Amino acid sequence: MKSAERTLDLFEAFAATKKSLSLSELARLMKMPVSTCFGLVRTLEARGYIYAIKPRSGFYPTKRLLDMARVIADHDPLLERVEPILKELRDTTGETVTLAKRQGHRIIYLDVFESLQLIRYSAQVGEFRSLYTSSAGKAILGSLDDAERAELLAGVKLKRFTKTSNTTARELEADIARSKARGWYSNVGEVVEDLMAIAIPLKFNDDLYGVSIIGPIHRLQPELEKCLKALQQVGKQLQRSN
Repeated sequence: MKSAERTLDLFEAFAATKKSLSLSELARLMKMPVSTCFGLVRTLEARGYIYAIKPRSGFYPTKRLLDMARVIADHDPLLERVEPILKELRDTTGETVTLAKRQGHRIIYLDVFESLQLIRYSAQVGEFRSLYTSSAGKAILGSLDDAERAELLAGVKLKRFTKTSNTTARELEADIARSKARGWYSNVGEVVEDLMAIAIPLKFNDDLYGVSIIGPIHRLQPELEKCLKALQQVGKQLQRSN
């Protein structure tokens, strides 16, 4: 698995620096021997994913990876069905909308539609968030059976980020129970004091997802009723299309 990690590390190094990199620079950023880095670069160069800018002037990725990613994304069996609906939810509410799935004790963003407003919640596809503090994570937890949720919460230590953070499994369980009873889940300043999120669970192909609306408290809270209505309508629409 190390070779896969190193390949991803290489592309992430280019994304982070936003410039061509010499072999020695890549090796330093990836914390590997130059000889190992050389082998990786030559393999990717031979496959058309990297090219040399000019002799001794460094390497840079070609657009082959981007083109391949576009083809893959365009044929994602889940996202091609939900993207138009989630984009419309973003446009209706004016706030950032995310689709997330659980991976272990975290959630991963599968799709993000950022608000078009200047001040907004920003995230990237592939980013991870805590299962226990995010609204989508709580929505997924609330949809698990009691035994599975209890197993996930057993022995978990919750970090206090703000004065409203849940700090024990008992507090989190009570939060989830209240949210499940009302039909939606929230995070109101629990990690970032001025940030708020609301979410609902979504079941697709016998797997659980969370759909969230996220934005500044001062803007989302006054529009809570409107946003909840739009979110719940989207939930029903997506379930019907399942």
